[in-house]
Amino acid sequence: MSCVILAVDTSAGTSIAVVVDGVVKAHRSTPDTMRHAEIVGSYINETLTEAGITASEVSHVAAGMGPGPFTGLRVGIAAADAFAFGAGAILLPMNSHDAIALEHLDGDRGNNLVVTTDARRKEEYVSFYNGLDDDGCPVRNYGPAIQKPGEFDAAESGYVRAEEVSAAWLGVLAQRMLGAGREFLPFEALYLRSPDVTMSNGPKRVVQEGRTK
Repeated sequence: MSCVILAVDTSAGTSIAVVVDGVVKAHRSTPDTMRHAEIVGSYINETLTEAGITASEVSHVAAGMGPGPFTGLRVGIAAADAFAFGAGAILLPMNSHDAIALEHLDGDRGNNLVVTTDARRKEEYVSFYNGLDDDGCPVRNYGPAIQKPGEFDAAESGYVRAEEVSAAWLGVLAQRMLGAGREFLPFEALYLRSPDVTMSNGPKRVVQEGRTK
């Protein structure tokens, strides 16, 4: 039976891919960080159609769990979770930086790499990698963490500041991890800090008193 993976990531831009037995069959991606909720559904439909795959044929859903800003990241996680539940597929929570690392290390397995993505507030999410292991999976030895730009030492390492995470590479990595019997992340978003916007604790007392009159 084929392993059909729908990969979803909105930790930076929005990226959706269909990967069948390790081969990318369809991919949609944009670095736009403002329209996750508007396009994630259409991207899923478009990639499935292009790949000639029905929802019931999807065996696994690879979900990029970040690191990423709260608002955008939760859109992709919710979409991946809902799709997996509706299709009866297995949800695979994954570190989004690992997909970036694989994209840049796949042709240079022994290289060291620093991966960063925008964390807003003049900060970056950062992860350090020591090449790929024997299963072709990135070896992350630090992160993800939040730092100010320039605080990390990228000497003797490759460096990539990614504007988006490729769901195609997320799906390829998920396939490799499944084949190697690797464990996946808990179903918990990697926000790494409190949301930029927090819920109110309710009206101030003077307002509450005014409403009782």
